[in-house]
Amino acid sequence: QPAREAISQPAKLLRIASMIRGLIEEAQRAKLDERGRDRLAEIYRRSVSEIGETLSGELRKELEELAPPLEDPPSESEVRVAQAQLLGWLEGLFHGIQAALWTQQMQARAALEEMRRRSLPPGAPQPPGGEPGGEENEPPPGRPGQYL
Repeated sequence: QPAREAISQPAKLLRIASMIRGLIEEAQRAKLDERGRDRLAEIYRRSVSEIGETLSGELRKELEELAPPLEDPPSESEVRVAQAQLLGWLEGLFHGIQAALWTQQMQARAALEEMRRRSLPPGAPQPPGGEPGGEENEPPPGRPGQYL
């Protein structure tokens, strides 16, 4: 993952995404009047603003392109579509984060395995326990063994 794409407050981002998901579910069940549409539009605007504060410049620009301001007054379908689009973008962002973390884990694991492989001289048997560099189960020198 390029360093230019960053999220400064992932917990805040997750809370906003959960709130938007709940709003979408609630809005789908109810017929929205003008005040309800206005309220959802205001929540949408604030959510986009709050999300933007947690993102790097590149991700913020992507969000701004994806989530343009709503017309005033917004229609019911406009508010619902805008919120669903925002939630979809957030979920895509979370999947990207998960993929980047998985890739980092795999790279770290491969680097560790390479370090272990290089630490053994060629042809050296692996110590008991199966892993290179593992400690043997013998007592330290100078201490007696088991008594019968």
